[in-house]
Amino acid sequence: MRVGIVALMHESNTFIRGTTTLADFEADLLLEGEPVRHKLADAHHEIGGFFEGLSAAGIDAVPVFAARALPYGPIAAETATTLVDRLLRAVDRAGRLDGLLVAPHGAAVADNEPDFDGFWLEKVARHVGTGVPVIGTIDLHANVSPRMVGACDAIVAYRENPHLDQRARGREAADLMARFLTGEVWPVMAAAFPPLAVNILQQATAESPCRELYARADTFRKRRGVLSVSLALGFPYADVAEMGASVLVVTDGDAAVAARHAAELAGEWWARRTDFDAKPIDAASAVKRAAELDGPVCLLDTGDNVGGGSPGDGTLLAHELRRQKLGTAFVCLADADAVRQARATGINARVHLRVGGKYDDRHGEPLDAEFVVRGLFDGRFTEPEPRHGGITTFDQGPTAVLETDERLTVMVTTRRMAPFSLQQLTSCGLRPEAFQVLTAKGVHAPVAAYGPVCKHLIRIGTPGVTAADLSAFEYRHRRRPMFPFEPETIWNP
Repeated sequence: MRVGIVALMHESNTFIRGTTTLADFEADLLLEGEPVRHKLADAHHEIGGFFEGLSAAGIDAVPVFAARALPYGPIAAETATTLVDRLLRAVDRAGRLDGLLVAPHGAAVADNEPDFDGFWLEKVARHVGTGVPVIGTIDLHANVSPRMVGACDAIVAYRENPHLDQRARGREAADLMARFLTGEVWPVMAAAFPPLAVNILQQATAESPCRELYARADTFRKRRGVLSVSLALGFPYADVAEMGASVLVVTDGDAAVAARHAAELAGEWWARRTDFDAKPIDAASAVKRAAELDGPVCLLDTGDNVGGGSPGDGTLLAHELRRQKLGTAFVCLADADAVRQARATGINARVHLRVGGKYDDRHGEPLDAEFVVRGLFDGRFTEPEPRHGGITTFDQGPTAVLETDERLTVMVTTRRMAPFSLQQLTSCGLRPEAFQVLTAKGVHAPVAAYGPVCKHLIRIGTPGVTAADLSAFEYRHRRRPMFPFEPETIWNP
């Protein structure tokens, strides 16, 4: 038997200015055929789990197509069309397929298709025909749509945030495909969609309230005939009709039972909906608190979360650290122009720069200061351990490490870089444990890397295109009514 492997992944922030283009996919991942195997078979990624699971079942894994871009604005219409056309042509070149394992992100938006994942999954399912089962994985930040559910026989969501279980979920999907193809099971899926936006601060799966919710989902997985249970917490920075929470249940041949279980679990989640709202701490209070704690302390800049599509040049925390004269602290800002100026200045030279705060007016004013250039680097590094996103190789472009007289260390990068690895610092000669404060532009994803060295982590409610305060955004397309936007929302599963 031959099973094809396809990935088309993007998390699209509709509140940021700008679109994601083909060049963004080319800069990250855009592969067809055997290069997909060479790049991803051993990765801490669901694609690696696909290959592992199919191999264990004695099924021929056929690498077809893999595309991924760093979270940013919606995918440009022309890029979306090009990607789907290339995907379908790659499927044709793959020849006869007995099944298809697919990896959408679940929160992709295109200028011409708001439900982009539902669109391309539907296209692929029709292309291969009704006799070819389609089983997929999704990020737990997916905004699941009925089109996505209808296009797949089964969908398995990540269970961990930070996402350290991607390979395991890929293996789970491949095992389910193998059992399907041998006739052992007949997966059928149902979904429930409570009108609930889960605050990003409440989406850590090892912490309450998610810890208890996921434990409850585990009890549903043990029920007779249940093959899979998934919770999608949603991605609130995509203003689409699908935005919000969902429950997916896959059973062995019984659609009614799948629907009943999905509704029951969704109902229990809805009953605890107030637990999934949150009020963030402000930057001034967080920095003051960090100064009083044993370091290193990690301050998580939620409003400029690169992993959620932000520009990565937000300066609000940097300004507050300087204002409070905290001492040894680290921040990272994307600013290609500042890198060029630092490189022209040279190592150990002093230079006056305006760093960061240039993308828009939502993430702070430029950091205007005199710096000493402490180091210049190529910005490439690798991460051997499983980390959020399953990425092992990184390239943030030419990089400069600057330092102010107040001992604020500023890493300036040419490209935006999500803080998924401490190798970002150590590859530039920085010792994370030497700082009182490390700032990271994220919410939960950086915890896998920063948690082992930081004694405390504080999530800060900074403004920006990924702000934790959802009342700061003007939604035009989301479901209405919806909690917590309309607190009196009533829903009966």
